Amino acid sequence: MQNKLITVSLILIFILTAQVKGQKLINSPYSRYNIGTLDPSGSIRSLSMGGTGVAMRDNSAIYFVNPASYTSLDTTSFLFDFGMDYSINILNDGENNHRSDDNNFDHLLIGFPMGRGWGMALGIVPVSNGYYNLTETTNDPGIGEVTSVHNGKGGLANVFVGTGKNITRNISIGINMNVLFGTLERTNQFEFADYANTFSQFSSENLKINGINFDYGLQYNKKLKKDYFFTAGMSMAVGKRYRSEFEQLIVRYAAVPTSIYSPDTLSYIKTVSKDSTKLGSTLRLGVAFGKKDKFVVGIDYVTANWADARIHGSNGYLADTKSLLFGVEYIPEKYSNTSYLKRIEYRIGGHLADNYLLLNGVQIKEYGASCGIGLRIRNSLSKANLYFEYTRKNGDLTKGLHNENLYTIGISLNLYDFWFIKRKYE
Repeated sequence: MQNKLITVSLILIFILTAQVKGQKLINSPYSRYNIGTLDPSGSIRSLSMGGTGVAMRDNSAIYFVNPASYTSLDTTSFLFDFGMDYSINILNDGENNHRSDDNNFDHLLIGFPMGRGWGMALGIVPVSNGYYNLTETTNDPGIGEVTSVHNGKGGLANVFVGTGKNITRNISIGINMNVLFGTLERTNQFEFADYANTFSQFSSENLKINGINFDYGLQYNKKLKKDYFFTAGMSMAVGKRYRSEFEQLIVRYAAVPTSIYSPDTLSYIKTVSKDSTKLGSTLRLGVAFGKKDKFVVGIDYVTANWADARIHGSNGYLADTKSLLFGVEYIPEKYSNTSYLKRIEYRIGGHLADNYLLLNGVQIKEYGASCGIGLRIRNSLSKANLYFEYTRKNGDLTKGLHNENLYTIGISLNLYDFWFIKRKYE
């Protein structure tokens, strides 16, 4: 027990250090809008199956997108799941490619039983990434050469705690309390080459968001003949207004230090409100079919009411989304004593989705494919999960909207242990 506590403590310290360090530095111009680029929801295991999880149940995994799934946790178990990922993003505007890459924290999940048919989970997961770094130089016959620099950083994260309870033999319900928090910082700078006769301009925007919302979940699980099973699930989050603080500063300045008009504040705004930021509702539906310890097939349908959201500086950039997620997991022989390869969990999946970003009358579309494996740790139900995902974001080159190709590899350590068994002998 002492060694386990030390291991968990070290990982927690590492995670907290990583959070202080910053966010993922994946350069995407689409992060300039709304709350940044949205991170997919799910653990490494879930993401390798296309992000499915609404109807998934497993005693060695935490599917936090549906808190009703927590009832599948064993009555004497303790789950600890920690993941990291590394991404490469390649932008294409029809003429040039630009690459950026970075690695960062993916998730921290903890799950444990509260009794028979009653489970609990908590964790921290990223919600969005607001990093971008853009520079462009143009030459206008009227004003000459102008260099514009646009930078952004920060993002949102979610800390959740939830519980699930069986209400009948086949039906379970659950609830997550989500604490959303984070800061988005954006700057814009315009510098004129004719510095002797012009003023340059600098502006900054800071948006802080925090608040509490709830996810509600429901699952129906039916055991069929010969260890087959069927599960249907639903989860939802209602629209919610959050406390936000918005600060904007616009300054003009001259490159000539003797100018009496430099620097000059053109505008300064700071507002604090309990309900000025609103995020829309989300509905998730899913089904799963499989055979115990052999295979499972899952399909999720997700719809989010982003057009109803209200975010400082983002009016007109939001659109409702619909997503289809699907995945398969196959295990040749989970408890094989003769072949380690037969105990490996093989996964594959994909997704088709709308992006919540609407620019120049065009809604960004995306699709992707993923695969992964689960490597069992000897003499235990613990495992290391690895996955690879490719996601394509399609803009419209005729309207100045570029395409992005995102390649991500991830790894997680999923620890499963019996922490609630009373020892007979000391």
